Amino acid sequence: MLENFSFAVKEYSDNEIIECLRNRQSYVVHYLSDRYMPMIRMMVYQKGGTSEDASDIFQDGLIIMLEKLDDKKFVMTCKFKTFLYCVCEHLWKTLLEKRYAANKYFTRRPEPESEKDFTEFMDHQMYEEIFQKVFNTLDPVSKKILKLYWQEKSPQEIADKLGYTYGYVRKKKSEAQSELIEKVKTHPAYMRIKNSEIASREVVQ
Repeated sequence: MLENFSFAVKEYSDNEIIECLRNRQSYVVHYLSDRYMPMIRMMVYQKGGTSEDASDIFQDGLIIMLEKLDDKKFVMTCKFKTFLYCVCEHLWKTLLEKRYAANKYFTRRPEPESEKDFTEFMDHQMYEEIFQKVFNTLDPVSKKILKLYWQEKSPQEIADKLGYTYGYVRKKKSEAQSELIEKVKTHPAYMRIKNSEIASREVVQ
């Protein structure tokens, strides 16, 4: 009991944290979560994120830290706390950009039928066709995970349903979303539509 309590109150130096992470000492992860998770949660909340978002970003940040620390050539030139915050902040900004791009593509402002012209109707149909074609190119696991994610299932629910680990589902979901968005944005038909829209705006201006 006393030993467990000492872990809870012990302060670790940056060098101790680094060595513990390199040696995969699990107790230092709990220490980092207790000590630094609040600042990551606050950063995520300020941009409209949720508690689950903060947890995911923090865990992904730690994974990146582990990968960097495993490289013996890596030298940290700032405090561990600062570096961890910067890594998590970059991850969160990147995720927000992906969500913005996805929302911009997948959600179109609804308008009365009388205000829609034939060109816009055709464009909307083409968007749906492009999405379906691109979605079908993903591997079966990615498609299953994304379908469940779009049904607002949590990573843990998806993991339980498909028989995967929580970490695998989160990683696979992120990779699948990135692949889907990138393929849609680089699809020839999608690029033609976007170039046409840009040209139209330039004529109007």
